Parts: sequence; structure tokens; C-alpha cells
Amino acid sequence: MQFRKAFSMIELVFVIVIMGIIAKFGTEFLAQSYRSFIFSKVNNRLQSDSAMAVEFMASRLQYRIKDSVIARKDEENNENEYKALSDADDSYSIIEWVSSDMDGYRGLDKPYWSGIIDVNHPDANVTLLISPETNTTAVDQLIQSLSYGNSDINSSALYFIGSNSDVNGYGWDGEAIQTQDKVIHPIKRAENENEFVPRKGATTDTNSFSDVDIYEYYKLAWTANALKIDENNSLRLYYDYQPWDGEKYSDGKSAVIVKNVSTFRATSIGSVMKIQVCVKSSLVEEYSLCKEKTVF
Repeated sequence: MQFRKAFSMIELVFVIVIMGIIAKFGTEFLAQSYRSFIFSKVNNRLQSDSAMAVEFMASRLQYRIKDSVIARKDEENNENEYKALSDADDSYSIIEWVSSDMDGYRGLDKPYWSGIIDVNHPDANVTLLISPETNTTAVDQLIQSLSYGNSDINSSALYFIGSNSDVNGYGWDGEAIQTQDKVIHPIKRAENENEFVPRKGATTDTNSFSDVDIYEYYKLAWTANALKIDENNSLRLYYDYQPWDGEKYSDGKSAVIVKNVSTFRATSIGSVMKIQVCVKSSLVEEYSLCKEKTVF
């Protein structure tokens, strides 16, 4: 008879126990590695999305007319109710402001609109403003390009720097401005390229700057902007609408800035704003990441 060596029962038990231990901890190690990979991927995406969102908003808000910023309630809570952002609470979830035309102010080799009114020009009067070095033809072409033909320089308005500002003087109530005694002044181009004439609301009928303080420096605006979380939890930017002509943000165009937004807040102290965006994950339950930025 030939005898062959084999595992004894006790050796076999030890082998089974050791393999079970290895299997248990090996599986947990692999699962933990997988969870770490998923969490890292989600975290990086949320970091990127939230940072991109606040940087995009800050770049837009940087050129706001500071006294024009309001907060508005949504449709379910009476969207016609608004306040200056500094006076609003969390129930005011829509942010709006009037933007100065920085694209036209930069121009190509020099500004398309100079931002200066010659208050001593001999041809200037209550129905005509002279803006040296301004090219209203170039401004008109630029606005039409940026709005895809929906707006032009005759949709624009002037804000005089240094004028007495009132948040109610921009047309936020949905009514077209029909007089020039407000903060924002609807205008249209005149015969010469460096001239503006006043107009009434959305019409082309001229009215007068009589009894209006005309300041030497101005900003030209052709659109307002709004930020709102839509029904799909996406943060949207609304643009290409003129509140001084009675239009609301819903009359303009819109684009999604970031999806899966759990929180959007904006606060203001004086002319300084702070914005915060929190983006949530669809893979990791109840996990979101927030970014905030101060805009001067």
C-alpha cells in the first residue's frame, strides 16, 4: 500500500477560516474603494458645477446698475411683489437687475458709447442729448447681434451716474415708463450717430427731458437679467427683456446655468452682494456642495 500526505481535518478548518477572513475583509476593502471612487467623482463634479455657477453669476452681476437689484416672489407667491434685495427675506426667490452694456462699452478698438453727455453743447436741449465719441450705429448692430434681432438701440435706456436712485424707477412693476422723471430713461437714436433723443415706453414717440437732472456721466442698458430656480431644479438666467418697456423676465430668453440646484441665495448690504449656490448629487442621497462669492 502507498500512503499519500493530505490535509488533516484541523488544517482544512484553518484554511477555510483564513479564506473566509480574507474574503470578508477583501470584499469590504473593494467596496470601500469603490465607494471612495464614487464619492470623489461626485464631489469633484459638484465642486466644478457650483464653482462655475457662482463665477458665471458674479461675472454678470459685476456690471449691474447697483441700485437696480431687486428680489421678487415666484408665481405661486405673487410674482409682482418685489423689494430691494437688501430688504428681502427668503420668500423672495427671484433676483433681477439692470445690466449696463459692457460689450458696447468695450467696443473693438474704442467704446461704441462713451458714457459722457456734453451738457454744455450748443445743440443740446430738452429733447436731444449729445454724447461725444458715441457711435449709435455700431451700438445698434451689436445689440441686434447679441439679441438675435429681438432688441436694438431703440430698446435701450440711459442711467445717469449720480442721479437720485429709486428701486421703483426701473419698470419692475410691469408697466412701461411713459415719462422721463424715473431713474432709467428710455431713449432712441437720433439723426446723428452721437445723439440720443428721449422716448415714451415701448413707443417711438419722443417726449422731453424737461425738469430732469441730466448728469455728465451715464451708463447705457439694453437688457435686464434675472436668476431663478425652475421646476426642474435648474438655475436659469433670463435676459433680453426691457422692464422700462413693461416687459417681465418671462418675456426674455433664458439659459440653464447649472442643474440639480438645492439652494440659491443672494443677499445685499449696501452695494455689496453675496451669492450662494448649492448643487446636489443624484447618486449620493442627500449630499450637496455649496459655493459662495462676494460681488462688489
